[in-house]
Amino acid sequence: MIKSMTGFGSAKGNSGKLEITVEVKSVNNRHLDCSVKIPRVFASIEETLKSIVQGSISRGKVDVSIFIDSSSADDIEIRINHLLAKAYISALRDIAWKNELESEISVTDLTRYPDILQATRREVDTALLSKDISSILQTALVDFDKMRQVEGERLKDDITTRLTQIEQLTTLAEEIAVETVVEYRKRLEGKISEVLQGAGIDEARILTEAAIFADRISTDEETVRLRSHIAQLRELLNQDEPVGRKIDFLVQEFNREANTIGSKGNNAKMSKIIVDLKAEIEKIREQAQNIE
Repeated sequence: MIKSMTGFGSAKGNSGKLEITVEVKSVNNRHLDCSVKIPRVFASIEETLKSIVQGSISRGKVDVSIFIDSSSADDIEIRINHLLAKAYISALRDIAWKNELESEISVTDLTRYPDILQATRREVDTALLSKDISSILQTALVDFDKMRQVEGERLKDDITTRLTQIEQLTTLAEEIAVETVVEYRKRLEGKISEVLQGAGIDEARILTEAAIFADRISTDEETVRLRSHIAQLRELLNQDEPVGRKIDFLVQEFNREANTIGSKGNNAKMSKIIVDLKAEIEKIREQAQNIE
C-alpha cells in the first residue's frame, strides 16, 4: 500500500506525573528531514526519537513536537539548610547580647535570610522518560500512518485512472501510425501517376518507398516500452514499501517514450495525441511528488 508524504498524527500519555503529548506532521521532501522539538532540559533523548521516526518513514520533511506538562507533578522539593539557620540564630543572639537588645527570633525572620530555604526540582528519570515518550511517539506514528494511507489510496486511484487513459492514447497512436503509412502510399501513388501521366506504375518501387517511410515513422518499439512502463507502474502501486523515488524515475521514462513518438509523428492527429499523452504523464509526475 502506497503512502502519502503528507500526514498528521498525535498521541497522549504519561511518564510518572508528567503529561506528554506527541504530534507528528510531515510535508513533501525529496529525502527524509526529521526535526524534533522538545523542552531543552530533555534534549538528551532527541536522537532516540529521531531514530524511531527513521525506522517508520523513508522520506518527507517530518516535524515531531513533544509537549510535557508538569503542572500536576509534585516534583518541587524544599530543602532546609539547618546548619546555616543555626549560624544565623547564633549571630542574631550574639548581636542582641552585646547590644543589650531583646532577642525574639521567629521562623518567619529566618526565612528572610538567603539560602536557608532552597526550592529544587527533583531529578527526572531520563531513561524512564525516554522509554515512555518513545512509546507515545510510536502510537502517534500509527495515527500518522493511517492518514498517510488514506491519502495514498486516493493518489493510487488517480494514477491508475491516468494509466488507463495513457494506454488508450497509446493504442490510438499505434492506429494513427498505420493510417499514416496507408495515406502516404496513396499520396505517393497519386504523385507518380501524375508525373507518368498514365504510364505504368512500378508497384515494387511504391512498396519500397512506403516501407522506408513506415520504418522511419515506426513507433512500435516506443509503444511496447511505454506499455511495459505502464505495467511496471501498476506493480509499484501495489507494493508495501516506499516507491516514490522509483515512480519518479519511471515517469521520466514515460516522457522519453512520448517525446520520441512525438518526434516521429507526421500529422496533426498524432500531435494532438502526444499533447494529451504528455498532459496525463505530467499529472502522474505531480502526484508522484506526494508519494513516499
